[in-house]
Amino acid sequence: MADGGGARPAEAELAAALLAWYDASRRALPWRAPPGERSDPYRVWLSEIMLQQTTVTAAQPYFIRFLKRFPDVRALAAAPVEGVMQAWAGLGYYSRARNLHACARVIVNELGGRFPDTIAGLEALPGVGPYTAAAIAAIAFGLPAAAVDGNVERVISRYYRVEEPLPGAKPRVRALAQALVPQRRPGDFAQAMMDLGATVCTPRGPSCGLCPWRAGCGAHAAGDMETFPRKAPKKAVPQRYGAAFVLVRDDGAVLLRVRPPRGLLGGMDEPPGSDWREAPAPPEAAALLAEAPFPARWRAAPGAVRHVFTHFRLTLTVFVAPAPPDFVPPPGCRWEPRRSLAAAALPNVMRKAVAHGLDCLSRDWRRLERAGAGKISGAGE
Repeated sequence: MADGGGARPAEAELAAALLAWYDASRRALPWRAPPGERSDPYRVWLSEIMLQQTTVTAAQPYFIRFLKRFPDVRALAAAPVEGVMQAWAGLGYYSRARNLHACARVIVNELGGRFPDTIAGLEALPGVGPYTAAAIAAIAFGLPAAAVDGNVERVISRYYRVEEPLPGAKPRVRALAQALVPQRRPGDFAQAMMDLGATVCTPRGPSCGLCPWRAGCGAHAAGDMETFPRKAPKKAVPQRYGAAFVLVRDDGAVLLRVRPPRGLLGGMDEPPGSDWREAPAPPEAAALLAEAPFPARWRAAPGAVRHVFTHFRLTLTVFVAPAPPDFVPPPGCRWEPRRSLAAAALPNVMRKAVAHGLDCLSRDWRRLERAGAGKISGAGE
C-alpha cells in the first residue's frame, strides 16, 4: 500500500463525514427504509440477492413486481419454485432464484419465519455468502459489519492506493473497510459506501469534487483514480456454439421444455436445442441441424443470437419450422400459447431465440401470402 500524500483523517472522522454526505445525498430505492426507520430484513435480503450481477436500475422494477407477488418470506416459501423462476425470468443468474426459494423455505420451516440476526446464522442460509450476510447484518440488524461489494472495493482501493491487484487484494480491502465501520449507524454507513461508489467514485470519470473523502484520497492526490482498483489480467473468454429449434403450431403456440433443475439456467424454459460446444469457429448449419430433436421443415433464421455469460460467450443458430399436422410433443415438452409467452420462465437468451425464430417465420408467411401461396406447409420431412 503506497502513501497517498498527506495525513488522512482518523477512521471516526471519515465515517462521520460519509454519514453526513449520505444524509444529504442518499438514493431513494424501493428496498430502503425511510430515514430513521428500521429496515425489513426480507426486503434487504431480496434486494441484495437481486443486485448480485444486476445493476440497481435493472433490479428496481423486478424488485417492485416480485414484492407485489411475494410480499413476505412466508408468501415466497409457499410459492411453487416454477412461479419464482417465472417472476425472476430476465434477471439472469438463475441459481439465485432457486437459492432464494430454498432460503425462504429454510427460514419459514426451520427458523419460524425469522431471519438470523448473526453473521454466522446468515451465512448458513442457502445462497447467502459473506458479502450478503454482512449487508443484511448491518442494514437490517445494526451490526458493525463491512459489506464489501465492487463499489466499496473501488472506493477503498482508491482512498488507500492499494497496489495489489484484485482478487488477491480482497482480504486487505475488507480489513480496511471493516476498520471504518462505526458502532453507531452501521447500516447507514454500509449503504453510504455503496452510494459513494455507485454515484461519485465511479469506474470512469469519478466526481471527486463531490466526494466527502477527497482530501485524504491517495488516488485523487496522485491523479490516477481510474487505475484503481488494480486488477489481474483477464483470461480469454471461451466461445461456445449451439442451436435452438423453434417449432410453431398453426395457432402460434411455441414448443418449450424445461431445462434440468441443476446447472446453468436450471429450471428455466427454453425451446428444444443442441448441446453448447466450445469451438474456435462457428460450426456449419448442416452440422447443427443434425442435432434437431425431431424431424420438421427446419430452416435457419438469418443471423444468430449472441449472449454473454459470466465465463463464456454463446452464439445460437436458430432454426424455425411450422409444426407438422400430426406432431405429438415429446415427453417433457409443452405448447406455450403465444399470448402467454411473455409470462413464461424464459431467460433472456432463450427469449431472444424464440423472438428471432418467430420473426423469421412471420416474414416467410407474409412473403408466401403476397405470392398467393397461402400458409406454409406443416408437413414433416
